[in-house]
Amino acid sequence: MSRTADSNASSPSYVGVALLSFVVSVVLMAAKFWAYWRTGSQAIFSDATESIVNVVAAVVAIGVLRYAVRPADRDHPFGHGKIEFFSAAFEGGLIFCAALVIMWRSGEALVAGAMPRELDLGVVMVLIAGILNGALGLFLVRYGRRHDSPALVADGNHVLSDFWTSIGVVLGLLVVRWTGIAWLDPAIAMAMMLWLLVTGWRIVRGAIGGLLDEEDPAVLDEVVAALSRRVGDGVIRVHHLRIIRAGSFRHVSAHVVVPEFWSVQRAHDVAEELAVRFVQDLGGRADADFHIDPCERDWCAMCDLEPCSVRRQPFVRVEPLTVDEAVVPDDDLDTIDR
Repeated sequence: MSRTADSNASSPSYVGVALLSFVVSVVLMAAKFWAYWRTGSQAIFSDATESIVNVVAAVVAIGVLRYAVRPADRDHPFGHGKIEFFSAAFEGGLIFCAALVIMWRSGEALVAGAMPRELDLGVVMVLIAGILNGALGLFLVRYGRRHDSPALVADGNHVLSDFWTSIGVVLGLLVVRWTGIAWLDPAIAMAMMLWLLVTGWRIVRGAIGGLLDEEDPAVLDEVVAALSRRVGDGVIRVHHLRIIRAGSFRHVSAHVVVPEFWSVQRAHDVAEELAVRFVQDLGGRADADFHIDPCERDWCAMCDLEPCSVRRQPFVRVEPLTVDEAVVPDDDLDTIDR
């Protein structure tokens, strides 16, 4: 028994958020490159180079998110949401490229030993840009997590990393100004390069996990909690739970245990109602495919349905559904303590 939600009907304005990210990123990139032109600081250049990634990633996110909200069709039966993971992986790759450019330019500056100029102006410009990036990054991450958009979360995490690099650049330039040591400027840029490499790897690793349908503990907890609220009144237990993430959408399949003496029609109706309520609990961002299993008189102590002509033992209580129980396949049901 399945129930599919209309993903377009409940899709938030992802594209508008991505467009906001693009506009802000362009303005901040221009400000940072202007500051680099005025100061000649390699640390500021590293910060400005990272902003290029922000702009490109925002452009990619706009296109990706427009495609991701398309409903499922014959060629894409699970929808188009997984493209968001490709967007996140692409952004992580761009961060790696930016880190390599920074390494090259910093090495040249380290050999040349040139002292940055107009550091007061550079510090102010980078600090303002950093604060704005921090606010934008927090907004993107929170919005992306609230609406389960991997592309926006990846974009937000990178913008937040830009905030921290900006803070590092500001502190480093202040040290350069106070000490007058020229090589500290490219050294700071190289430190920012290492930070970018770590950030890029984290983003790529998360995207790979999504593409390979790696178990997401947070998503699993959310789904099990929604199912656990519906256990009772003939829905005895749920097991063999499987979840496929496609952007903000969850494709859920599970086996639902019902009384063995029920008719096919009654079992069908209950499973259909369960699917409808389950999808509603997840805010319409899911579809559900439930397979019906007979109880085989093994779950009497957890079955609150009365009367029952085949009961072997009295009802004790309905136990909360756990993740470990929910994901157990049919072949391993004997491992469950019933």
